[in-house]
Amino acid sequence: MSIMKRITLEEEMKKNPQLKLSDIQSLREWCEKQPHLPKIEDSFLALFLHSNYYQMEPTKNTIENYYTTRTHLPEFFCNRDPLEEKKLQQAFKVTAILSLNGITKDGYKIIYGTYLDPDPSNYIFNDNAKYSTMLHDIYFLTDGTNNGYTYIVDASKLSFGHVARMSPLGLKKMLYYIQNAAPMRLKGIHVINAPSAMELFMNTAKPFMKKEIMDIIHFHPSFKSLSEYIPVDVLPNEMGGKAGSVHELAEIQVKKLEDYREWFLLDEVNRRVNEASRIGKSKSVNDLFGIEGSFKKLDID
Repeated sequence: MSIMKRITLEEEMKKNPQLKLSDIQSLREWCEKQPHLPKIEDSFLALFLHSNYYQMEPTKNTIENYYTTRTHLPEFFCNRDPLEEKKLQQAFKVTAILSLNGITKDGYKIIYGTYLDPDPSNYIFNDNAKYSTMLHDIYFLTDGTNNGYTYIVDASKLSFGHVARMSPLGLKKMLYYIQNAAPMRLKGIHVINAPSAMELFMNTAKPFMKKEIMDIIHFHPSFKSLSEYIPVDVLPNEMGGKAGSVHELAEIQVKKLEDYREWFLLDEVNRRVNEASRIGKSKSVNDLFGIEGSFKKLDID
């Protein structure tokens, strides 16, 4: 069995002078008074604090949203065994989501995404979104805090067929998690090689995006404009960089998920809310997102 690397609170304290043990203690005491919450490691409390710029009340909201949404969105956070789940293994073949070595010129972590398989019939939105949540869980677990996340999306293989397989409700749920629950500082989304289908995607997703997200989305007409933000060398070979091929890098990411299989299995058991123990009214998926039937799958002729 591979040794699972995890960042420690001590390492986080060294990285972040603003992080105070007194804040960790206060947050821990608050969590203990929320009987529906699971036990939360101090290193994750540091992550929640950092993602909210060390503001206590926003941090508490993020903790609540994080564990509640993960409990009530099984399509994204259940059945995440990378060695046994066939649908998940199919997603590994369809999408590449890569954590690149190096940082942006502003010091942000770089995540690159593209399609490996351009055939939309092989694309299942929920499974590919689940794949993304798994990778980000590993980033949070192993890297902990960082100055921010910047995403590069090579949309060259996006088609109307892909967008047709994304339900508005599924997008609403995923965007809610990203914007309200994920313990990260989202700093930029850079889209390159956008086809006409991107406009349809944006029109579908825009109702669920906060203005703060819309303001950091950049569409690049050329590779040159992207290079103003991202060091060229850290990019995959296909993008003119020296990081290696997209397929090679994707295989490395999948292997990392397999190495952390035990963590994913335990996560599903140990890191969920207990609605029966919640003080006040319990929450359901309908409380968070409205009636399931209020959205219908987007059909494209």
